[in-house]
Amino acid sequence: MNEAFFPAFFNSYFIAFGVVIGGSLIGGMAAFVTGDPLLTQIQNISSQIRIWAIVAAIGGTFDTVYSFEKGFLDGGTKDLFKQFLLILSAMGGAKSAALIIAWLTQEHIT
Repeated sequence: MNEAFFPAFFNSYFIAFGVVIGGSLIGGMAAFVTGDPLLTQIQNISSQIRIWAIVAAIGGTFDTVYSFEKGFLDGGTKDLFKQFLLILSAMGGAKSAALIIAWLTQEHIT
């Protein structure tokens, strides 16, 4: 079942956003339980989990690699461009969530 482009575009953004926000907050709860500094760990987790949020948002790497192969070898530049935009959307969602976490934790201020 093939999903239309614009719903996939928005899903990609918000899935990456949710993975970073949720993973950081749940990881922060674990840091609290173990006695580590809460806000510092939330900030660290949000910066470490971004790549995994992008991978989760685009649905794994094999579909993306197949689409790139199809774009390069079969001349399907439309599919190649769509995959590029989906990856860009996921990167934007992960970066937005990491920026919100940085604003909330204020870890960048000394």
